[in-house]
Amino acid sequence: MSEGKGYRIEPFGFNRQMVTASAAVGREADTIHLITEVDITRPRELIQKHRELTQERLSLTGYVVSCLAQTIAEFPRFNAFRKGNRLIILDDLTISVLFEREIEGESVPEPVGIQRANQKGFRQINDELRAAQKLEVKQLGSATGFAWTRFIPVFLLKQFVRVAAKNIGMQKRYGVIGVTAVGMFGAGAMWLVPLTSATVTVAIGSISKQPVFVGESLEEHEFLHLTVSFNHDIVDGAPAARFTRRFAELLSGGEEIAELVNAAS
Repeated sequence: MSEGKGYRIEPFGFNRQMVTASAAVGREADTIHLITEVDITRPRELIQKHRELTQERLSLTGYVVSCLAQTIAEFPRFNAFRKGNRLIILDDLTISVLFEREIEGESVPEPVGIQRANQKGFRQINDELRAAQKLEVKQLGSATGFAWTRFIPVFLLKQFVRVAAKNIGMQKRYGVIGVTAVGMFGAGAMWLVPLTSATVTVAIGSISKQPVFVGESLEEHEFLHLTVSFNHDIVDGAPAARFTRRFAELLSGGEEIAELVNAAS
């Protein structure tokens, strides 16, 4: 702290050092981005209806993760990562969801892996994410059993992230598919373009209202702004476009939420 000098000095803590290392490794990946928007009017209406019936607030992020899991199941070769000259295709699907945590006075992202996501429905995924949100976390990684990473020397953090990205055990635990929902807190039309080394990353942006013609009538619909990023070493542009189109179809349908509403009615 430098009092009277017009500025102050704070330590650049380990949590930020880990975020910096992850971002630096993310910049090394050959990533392509598809920026789109999806009409989620029906899913949002169903979430509201379910809340009126049950007083429960369903997770929109959980719904995105559920639809993503269904899409990956139709594109199983996307659930893979490169290890040298080999492509490691994982059988079980783990989707890593980034949570914003307040740890030691710092706001940092922490990944939580939803394991066997391809075998779970929206209800299970929703409940897992809600439980993860309620956890009291005092150290980065304590919620996932990796608090020991804070003992890694700072100068080795980038190397640790690189090695972890090629480790089969780590990738089975955290997955090669990621979701970040930080952009949901923005206002107006806002897309988030992530720094990522994952094979597929869905960055959830803001929700905006737009006029849409339905027949001859003009209605106001809600659109979710999405960036879907792909590791170009593994996924080419045309398959990425087909994947994103199918993902958008599932998102706009709201079928899994409708099942919960019907069950509650």
